[in-house]
Amino acid sequence: QVQLVESGGGLVQAGGSLRLSCAASGGTFSTLTMAWFRQAPGKERSVVARITSSGGNALYTDSVKGRFTISRDNAKNTVYLQMNALKVEDTAVYYCAAGGSLLRPNDYWGQGTQVTVSS
Repeated sequence: QVQLVESGGGLVQAGGSLRLSCAASGGTFSTLTMAWFRQAPGKERSVVARITSSGGNALYTDSVKGRFTISRDNAKNTVYLQMNALKVEDTAVYYCAAGGSLLRPNDYWGQGTQVTVSS
């Protein structure tokens, strides 16, 4: 069983930056595809970014391309989401997820961390 713990959320002004971290335990991190999802109030949870087990390939939803960067450190069992040029519409609970492939990166979930972007 994989446990995921997110950190790094908070309140930031539009145009600012935040870095989210997700520490994994209980599994073989280097074999897992990792992802970040988000869920805004009244909306469905949706994928923001995904990264392969080696870190060699990353995919992003269109709305964050060029602003967000997903990365991982397999030696530290941690995945990151660097968020720059934040917009009010990025406000959401951000969830870390882990799975077996880019098509299914969400067998396991973290508890979520709130990101609030003010205007």
